[in-house]
Amino acid sequence: MKQSRLMSLVESVANVIVGYGVAVASQILIFPIFGLHTTLAQNLKIGAVFTIVSIARSYVLRRLFEAVR
Repeated sequence: MKQSRLMSLVESVANVIVGYGVAVASQILIFPIFGLHTTLAQNLKIGAVFTIVSIARSYVLRRLFEAVR
């Protein structure tokens, strides 16, 4: 059974939200181990940048694979 476009959108949005949360939580836990001390606001901004980069990377790879197919 194929996934509907709406469910594809829901899955993509959920993936981005969960990924953002995982990124911020990871930063809060891991940055201090490396001597990096950031505020929550800084962690949220860094997480947003990484999320945007991840979305762009995913889009480019998807388009490349589609071109190959």
